[in-house]
Amino acid sequence: MTGEPARPGKARKAWLTFVVAVVFGAVLVSPYLLLDIDNSRLDVYGEGHYALLVAHIFTALVALVLGPLQFVPAIRARRRVHRTIGRGYLLAGVLPSALAAVPVALLSGRIVTQIGLTVPAVLWLVTGALAYRAVRHGDYRGHRNWMMRNYALTFLAVTSRVLVPLLLIAQIPFSTGAGSIADKASGTIPVGQALGWIVNLLVVEVLIRRRRSGAGMPRPDTLVRTPGVAD
Repeated sequence: MTGEPARPGKARKAWLTFVVAVVFGAVLVSPYLLLDIDNSRLDVYGEGHYALLVAHIFTALVALVLGPLQFVPAIRARRRVHRTIGRGYLLAGVLPSALAAVPVALLSGRIVTQIGLTVPAVLWLVTGALAYRAVRHGDYRGHRNWMMRNYALTFLAVTSRVLVPLLLIAQIPFSTGAGSIADKASGTIPVGQALGWIVNLLVVEVLIRRRRSGAGMPRPDTLVRTPGVAD
């Protein structure tokens, strides 16, 4: 893949994202390790719904953890390793997790959850397909941009868990009674999920446009080849 010269700052950001992903991923899957439906953090309606939720969560963990590794310059420079990680990210993470997310959302019975999770799940698949198509056509810059958008959707698992407590804190001045915030928590989670992917995509678009405008853009004679998901 045509890319930029490796910079220590980019490697540090990628590894920091990886550490955050691992920590939040552990929190994400911990209630489901024993496969006990009573420990589910989301309301589920039967064993089938719970099985889909578990499939979505564990495959999302694969995508969440593998994603940052694709942006580590030293790993990107290793064609075979980068390609293997990229395929694992898309085929073992994004694809099954997105496919499971749609019925999980639709079966929730909550319109905010249905829209807030179905839309990013579809975009997850679309951006992944566009990233794969770009690298197959030799458009390595486009491939990188689409993968950034795709991982922004993956990172919803982290952002939503940051936004929900912030939204709850913001409601404190308008709350009446000690238990009101706790009562609002279940209704705030879908809102955090819906806002999370929007915030992530906006941040990534700013980063992509900033690079397009020429900030930090390498000269043609500094470009090097690194691999894509399937080149």
